[in-house]
Amino acid sequence: MYSKCGEFGYTIKLFDRMSDRNTVSWAAMITGFSHNLRFREAVNTFCQMRVEGEITTQFALSSVLQACASLGSIQFGSQLHCLVVKCGFCFELFVGSNLTDMYSKCGKVLDACKVFEEMPCKDEVLWTSMIDGYVKNGVFEKALIAYKKMVIDNVFIDQHVLCSTLSACSALKASSFAKSLHSIIVKFGFEHESFIGNALTDMYSKSGDMVSASNVFHIDSGCRNIVSFTAIIDGYVEMDQIEKAISAFVDLQRWGIEPNEYTFSSLIKACSNHAKIEHGGQFHGQVIKFNFVRDPFVCSTLVDMYGKCGLLDHSIQLFDEIENPNDIAYNTLVGVFALHGLGKNAVETFNWMIHRGLKPNAVTFINLLKGCSHTGMVADGLNYFYSMDKIYGVVPREEHYSCVIDLLGRAGKLKEAEDFINSMPFEPDAFGWCSFLGSCKIHGDKERAKVAANRLMKLEPENSGAHVLLSNIYAKEGQWEDVRSLRKMIRDGNMKKLPGYSWVDIGNKTHVFGVEDSSHPQMREIYEKLDSLLDQIKQIGYVPRTETVLIDMDDTLKEKLLHNHSERIAVAYSLIAMPTGKPIIVKKNLRVCEDCHSALKYISKVTGRNIIVRDISRLTELINPISCCFTFKPALAQSTLRGFSDEFWGVTMRC
Repeated sequence: MYSKCGEFGYTIKLFDRMSDRNTVSWAAMITGFSHNLRFREAVNTFCQMRVEGEITTQFALSSVLQACASLGSIQFGSQLHCLVVKCGFCFELFVGSNLTDMYSKCGKVLDACKVFEEMPCKDEVLWTSMIDGYVKNGVFEKALIAYKKMVIDNVFIDQHVLCSTLSACSALKASSFAKSLHSIIVKFGFEHESFIGNALTDMYSKSGDMVSASNVFHIDSGCRNIVSFTAIIDGYVEMDQIEKAISAFVDLQRWGIEPNEYTFSSLIKACSNHAKIEHGGQFHGQVIKFNFVRDPFVCSTLVDMYGKCGLLDHSIQLFDEIENPNDIAYNTLVGVFALHGLGKNAVETFNWMIHRGLKPNAVTFINLLKGCSHTGMVADGLNYFYSMDKIYGVVPREEHYSCVIDLLGRAGKLKEAEDFINSMPFEPDAFGWCSFLGSCKIHGDKERAKVAANRLMKLEPENSGAHVLLSNIYAKEGQWEDVRSLRKMIRDGNMKKLPGYSWVDIGNKTHVFGVEDSSHPQMREIYEKLDSLLDQIKQIGYVPRTETVLIDMDDTLKEKLLHNHSERIAVAYSLIAMPTGKPIIVKKNLRVCEDCHSALKYISKVTGRNIIVRDISRLTELINPISCCFTFKPALAQSTLRGFSDEFWGVTMRC
């Protein structure tokens, strides 16, 4: 009674004063420790009971197995399993359920399955333990299969098994299966259970069905809590609906619910994906307010956000303030250095990560290989790639092979890249062929470019990216007939060529500009500013690189076209509209051309402003969005990072 009423201090005093203890009092004490989260004491009490020669019951065994599951003590749990068999309780449903749960929580799914299969009679508790074990160990398909068998065997379905099965549907994005579960939930009247509502909101959000997620979220406002709010916010973030995510966060605060670390991680991730530095800074303030500034996961998302917004110094300072950086924090910093083209700093961060005894994973090596690729560190990149499996036990995936293709191609080692492709255990994905094709374009290898373009066209027949890249190669060689032929193929195939846009966020408004745009109400002032900037940068050495314009026209028209590129218009408007000293952050949906890259460096110098240009997606749109960030500074600022011997430079030299 005292234990269940939360007065566990009285429980211990009463038990200690008992002169005559029996199996019931020992079992009650072990259960009390377990239910009050004092798992180590539950195990010790069970051992003491055994030492005193008391008979072991199935109730005491079940409670101590629960404690072992929470402690993750597989060795002691296995010994208890032996005792279960010895005492003849191996067919007791209650004991079997706890054994299944213990093995599942300790990561021994096969042992959990053996216990489950050996049970002659299976009730809803045992089935729930097994399904929950599959979900916790990432075996989601088997969780759904187990649920189907449970239905076939006419086992009673309760809200707990439905919640676990919904979690499996969320991971698999199996929305059609989950909708059938939703109908059962409504039929049984479980839709107003808060944890069921949370699971449904999370499932629809992860499946990308935000309309259904929002409907479930608003069914019973009395059941809303931090879990449901975080699920809906995360769903909006995954669907790139950042304004709705922020609106949900505002509603959360109006309801008086305190956000947690997962809420902030999702919101900061959204700011990172869209380079929303204003919103990101505000969320940083909220993180400090709610005292999550020491949470390594939240700090890692902040490091990533500032890095992707071009504020490298802020990223390093935040990382430096993390007391005990974990592998996520180190992976993030390696990724930030790689994004800014600082391969040597990425390598040094990786070395410090290993020095601290942290184990790298697949993400670590993707970031590391990108850093080596952007800096031309071919030998280092290859060494890390071949050491992945041998030294660190990380099996290379398609993404790693694609990074190596990019590494060799950027360095002009096209023959080596081709040999590497031929030796791969599988065909390169679209990113791999796209990287190889881009490298062939840069280094003028027309024959290999044709091969890469053909492979790319087979993988993505409806995408114009391969045609455009090959067309640019022909244009660079002056083969205008081939250019016209490829462009006709694009038109005849109804392929869409993505137009180039740049945009800036000023105040609460986003200003979007295209090439030679004249739609903005302040266009006259913008073009006057552009002309003034052109005169200033020409005086200090800027020379237009008209050869980058792959159109058959004279150099005067080419120079005019370059001068009116969307990113330059966006920078000119920012110089007019933004206060002096504030960094200019321009986002672009295509890659920055070589001439604009050069011109923006000169503009940064003559204006004394930090200019950050960020690419949101690849030119060909064949892969998941990959961000590229250029930071142009009037004077290179030096900084140091705790634990690092070399200085780093906050400027990107190449994409």
